[in-house]
Amino acid sequence: MQRSPGVVTSSFLIGLVSLVGASSLQVGPAAAQSSLFKLAAASSAAVGGSTSVPYGWLDFCHRRPKECKVPALPATSVRLTAQNMSILKRVNQKANRSIKPVSNYDHWGTTMDHWDYPTDGKGDCKIYALYKRKLLLEAGFPRQALLMTVVRDLHNEGHTILTVKTDKGDLVLDNLVDEVRPWNATGYYFLKRQSQQNPNTWVSINQRGGTAKRLSPNS
Repeated sequence: MQRSPGVVTSSFLIGLVSLVGASSLQVGPAAAQSSLFKLAAASSAAVGGSTSVPYGWLDFCHRRPKECKVPALPATSVRLTAQNMSILKRVNQKANRSIKPVSNYDHWGTTMDHWDYPTDGKGDCKIYALYKRKLLLEAGFPRQALLMTVVRDLHNEGHTILTVKTDKGDLVLDNLVDEVRPWNATGYYFLKRQSQQNPNTWVSINQRGGTAKRLSPNS
């Protein structure tokens, strides 16, 4: 059953807090509310038509067909409450701190993109983004709001992040930054991402996400 936006499972929250340690992450309700205030300038990226699907996603679907054989659903967004913002921050930091960064070639011995979950605790940007998507799905966030996204980073290198569609704009979960940022505060050049309706359809973006900036020293 598809859970509605804004609904989270208590068992997930309990497990996540115990795994990560709420005190060390400092992402309680007050911090989350402060972050919401700072996201006032967030916007939604304009997307174009269908574009090519990354090889890594196609290969991931071939190896894990149950992950991709899903029905098309109406587009929806997450209601960005303080509680949901807190979960986004916890998930982003949990993944960033629990996965050891390893390049695709060093990890898999191939230059072909290999997308997967961190089954051995290691991986590059795609592994981080997929893991965050998985954790948020388990927390009750709608699939249509969790979009794998391909960008060019600040060094003009290929990079993959997770876009979360919210009623306050598009937010980014990134293994290079512990903050949850608006897409238009990354400075990245956004190339394409999954369609909200169908994760196996990708749509073009082709626009720069503003200028890279921090939300606050402690966010």
